[in-house]
Amino acid sequence: MLKLGYKLMSEEHGPLALVRNATRAEQAGFDFAAISDHFFPWLEEQGHAPFAWSVLGALANATRRMALMTAVTCPIMRYHPAIIAQATATMALLSNGRFTLGLGAGERLNEHVIGAGWPGRGERQERFAEAIEIIQGLLAGELTNYRGRYFQLDHARLFDRPNSKPPVAIAAGGIEAARLAGRKGDALVATEARSDLVKAFISAGGSGPRYAEVALCYAEHVEAARKTAHRYFRWSVTGWPVMAELPDTEGFAAASKHVSSETVSQLISCGPSAEHHLQAIERYVTAGYDHIVLVQIGPEQDGFIEFFERALAPALAHRKAA
Repeated sequence: MLKLGYKLMSEEHGPLALVRNATRAEQAGFDFAAISDHFFPWLEEQGHAPFAWSVLGALANATRRMALMTAVTCPIMRYHPAIIAQATATMALLSNGRFTLGLGAGERLNEHVIGAGWPGRGERQERFAEAIEIIQGLLAGELTNYRGRYFQLDHARLFDRPNSKPPVAIAAGGIEAARLAGRKGDALVATEARSDLVKAFISAGGSGPRYAEVALCYAEHVEAARKTAHRYFRWSVTGWPVMAELPDTEGFAAASKHVSSETVSQLISCGPSAEHHLQAIERYVTAGYDHIVLVQIGPEQDGFIEFFERALAPALAHRKAA
């Protein structure tokens, strides 16, 4: 059954706005909301980076039905995985079982702030695998001590832990990461309409939800949407190999300096046409994703949520019922 999610872009909105947007999204019928977990925005124009876990606590109190998740948290540098496990257990209790932890291997942009450097890709994946083991073990109440290459636990225990272990979704941009999600995670998270990631997840034992983020920009006029998408989302055109390595907003500004609005609009659905946005969503559904996170780019969230209620939700209703 298809589930529809609303993306809380913590890089583009302050904490009060995020809570307000989430409550409005719940009223509009979204099944869940997913918040990004950043220390920096990608670009100065975005202008925000509140602490996602404080916002999540407020969301647990402000919403009643809608599920919540991180999309995604990196547990390999600025957070120790034991702290993320504790935060996850607390959120599961505060939300009455509505919380899913989304995990990813992270970007230098957010992790360099602790001054410990930014390891190479191989070490990052090794750290990530250890972190997942720790988090899953603590959440299940099956792990108290751990001696890995990068992380240790010393007689750790979560005193406030829900009866049912909160699900852990693993972000994947490649086949090996998707297989890791299948082996060690409870769900898959992706940002591309790639069926090979779904197949790799399933072949490695994954049987849970498959989340995918679909970036779009609704506006009453196509050109206005294209300008907004370019202003706030041109960083995404650089691709994950670049996005994981750049250290600050200045780096992303330089890397995206020559990206045109036409290039961005070729990758992101822009404008007032429901059919155009539905075609973008359909690519992900066809690829095998059953939890679709809609990412409305820019400040115009009220208009998008109204558009979702009026045009997108009714058109997708048959998909949800299937």
